[in-house]
Amino acid sequence: MTSAPTRTTGATVALDPAARRAVLAVMCLALMLVTASMSALNLALPDIGLDLSASFTSLTWIVDAYTVALAGLVLPLGALGDRVGRRSVLLAGSVVFGGAAFTASAVSTTTALILCRVVMGLGAAMIMPGTLSTVTAVFPAEQRAKAVAVWSSCAAAGSILGMLVSGALLEWFSWRSIFVTGGLVASVTALAVALRAPESKDTSPGRFDTAGAVCTALAPGALVYALIAGSDQGWRTPQVVAALAVAVAAGGAYVVIGLRTENPLLDPRLFRLREFSAGSVALTVQFMVLFGFYFVGLQYLRLVLGYGPLLSAVALVPVALVVVPTSQATPLFVRRVGMRGVMISGLALLASGLLAMSLLTAASGYLPFLGSLLLAGLGLGLTGAVGTSAITGSLPAEQQGVASAANDATREVGASIGIALMGSVFGSRYRSSLTTDLDGLPGQAADAVRRSPVGGLYVADLLGPRGTALAQDVRDAFMSGMSGAVIAVAVVTAAAICFLGLGARTSRKPTSHRGSEQPGEVPQ
Repeated sequence: MTSAPTRTTGATVALDPAARRAVLAVMCLALMLVTASMSALNLALPDIGLDLSASFTSLTWIVDAYTVALAGLVLPLGALGDRVGRRSVLLAGSVVFGGAAFTASAVSTTTALILCRVVMGLGAAMIMPGTLSTVTAVFPAEQRAKAVAVWSSCAAAGSILGMLVSGALLEWFSWRSIFVTGGLVASVTALAVALRAPESKDTSPGRFDTAGAVCTALAPGALVYALIAGSDQGWRTPQVVAALAVAVAAGGAYVVIGLRTENPLLDPRLFRLREFSAGSVALTVQFMVLFGFYFVGLQYLRLVLGYGPLLSAVALVPVALVVVPTSQATPLFVRRVGMRGVMISGLALLASGLLAMSLLTAASGYLPFLGSLLLAGLGLGLTGAVGTSAITGSLPAEQQGVASAANDATREVGASIGIALMGSVFGSRYRSSLTTDLDGLPGQAADAVRRSPVGGLYVADLLGPRGTALAQDVRDAFMSGMSGAVIAVAVVTAAAICFLGLGARTSRKPTSHRGSEQPGEVPQ
């Protein structure tokens, strides 16, 4: 086993098997730090809402500021890692992440907490691209699919682990302990990367695509802002209309600039590759569902079922028990039905789980919730590993940095849009579904009920027996909001299934001999 990092300027890194396993373990640790931090705060939202007097919109931003920064910066920072060294950027990202997490543990306002989450997202964007590109650079082609499957399963397992750890912390400490723990794990990650991770980078990087970096940062950020602000302020307000216009313009400019630039950040032409585009769609929708659900579903467990934070986290463990083995089994399924067949099956299971969840009521209890969750978990396991393999397998070894960045970008864009979309629909449906006449309450109390379910239940608790009807109304309004939110994402999932099915029928071309595929295309 190597005892020090091996520096190379090539696309691959030669290590013995034991060293490769150590590198995979370190990369999975770094990845789980990033994904755990995307989910860990969802359990703490009721506590944060009460402590900082945060509205539902502010809570949405506290969660989504991290994913928006990660989604917008993962491509340019992945490209930076390809140029200066993936290990170096990953190490610096761990330090930035840890510093921001420790700072967040001491803030006293929602604005400061949102800013800290943005900086944590910056650190995560420096960490995440280097994990997959290092794995694909270290493992030979015949072992790469299995290593990617391990990496992908750790991405999903990290989300569950983050919730378990935060649930345990919240039983004995305040929500601030989540950030302290995140800072400590980031410190351990930095040390592990320094000791074990090899250095790798692109041998011939071109000119950095500054314009492309600006466009890829603006497009998801503006879209998420529009989704969140539209629900809170109205869809026709000037700032929302302007944000939507910026999102469309930035997306269009990315395509135009990418087609005219010699070395684009992410070449739009790559989406002409069947497996690259299919994998991107599958991963975007998967993470849209996953993190949008975490944002709303965990509050269902805490506010409607009345579970404590640890029990709420434990209630989601069955998902990990389904996702991980399903991810590991996807290579077998791909050999039997093909990549596209597995993706469509996974998305169909996701949509089925969401539709089942939309039928729940405040009196449904845990078991029906668990059933819908397991259906969705099977879909998550199928789409995650095969989507990642489709993207990385569609590009040659020297472009694995691009493949890694594209893989990460699709995940984080999906996550940020999912949180914003479900949060926006939930907030609108919640407020419109309240039936209690709030005029009899003091202005501040009535405003708290309208602002968020946690505020509504807090006011109902203060009213004592007189608040029983209000508490039930808040829970019913919560269920209406959750139903609308999951249906909205189910519709997006159904559209993705149609896209993949149409692509399967129109993109297949007869080939007379092996090797006639387009460059970088994975034959089915």
